Amino acid sequence: MNNVGTSTTRTVVEQLLHRIGAGDPEAIAALYAPDSDWKLNWPEHEHNRAATPWIRPRATRADAAAHFAEIAHHHVPEEVGTVVERILVDGPDAVVLGEIRQTARSTGRAYRSRFALHLTVENGLITRHHVYEDSLAVAQAFDDDRQPENATSGLRPNR
Repeated sequence: MNNVGTSTTRTVVEQLLHRIGAGDPEAIAALYAPDSDWKLNWPEHEHNRAATPWIRPRATRADAAAHFAEIAHHHVPEEVGTVVERILVDGPDAVVLGEIRQTARSTGRAYRSRFALHLTVENGLITRHHVYEDSLAVAQAFDDDRQPENATSGLRPNR
């Protein structure tokens, strides 16, 4: 497989971030290879799959579309404020650093989660999508048993 250069990698990553911001799961998924290495850092056996179904391994372009559709379904769209702080690119690999700011639709709790997203671009398509995030913040926002004042650590919905 031929690897793309740094400028192509950066272009694909910037397109991905733009499409994520636009919220069209099918357009986002079009940037992924038919099969990809997709992982989140959350151990499968330690999270509430019913409350956070998007947090699981994926493998296909259709899985990528489903991932972004599930995130949208489980969050309040008017209360999103993700910040990308830096994009680091080295050949086919890129790391996006930032902070996710979301509000859980089921509980109404706002949360922030630091993240690093490791992407690999080959032949103009994303073949690796590994997310490292503050899984505890996400879990607490979706935990129905937590007291509201403790769940958000004082965060208010983003507007």
